[in-house]
Amino acid sequence: MSEPTPDSLIPYDEIVQEALRAVVGRVLREVEASGSELPGAHHFYITFKTGAAGVSVPPDLRARFPDEMTIVLQNKFWDLSVEEDQFSVGLSFNQMPAKLVIPFGAITAFVDPAVDFGLQFQAIESGQPPEPHDIAENDSEQGGGSGVSSASVPEDGSNVVTVDFGKKK
Repeated sequence: MSEPTPDSLIPYDEIVQEALRAVVGRVLREVEASGSELPGAHHFYITFKTGAAGVSVPPDLRARFPDEMTIVLQNKFWDLSVEEDQFSVGLSFNQMPAKLVIPFGAITAFVDPAVDFGLQFQAIESGQPPEPHDIAENDSEQGGGSGVSSASVPEDGSNVVTVDFGKKK
């Protein structure tokens, strides 16, 4: 009746993922240009693969989060530096300062709960969805200093862009 869709010779899924990760880069560049001041109530939850190529996190954090980690950019971060393919930022974890370097290709989710905006990305390392994990408790000025409020990605998908191109096997 209907012919199966042929495999594409154009890597649309990779092109779309790259474009969506560029959104994260643009947002972070704008924050960097403003002197690392987030406008209004904006704040970001950024989830990334700790074992991805180019990721640099302190050994104790890598031990706690061997697969994936979520950081919060809200009140207490410093030295945000955004390059073409990665960003670096200083954060405090249990009162200990740390510098993280995160390539955009390692990011699996970007959420700004202040405006219910989120992007989810296919993991680069495998086609498996990310395993559930705790949010890294980088220090925050809200809620007593060491905890973070939990981000929630709306279940109905409002303002959340998920691109999943099912690969044929």
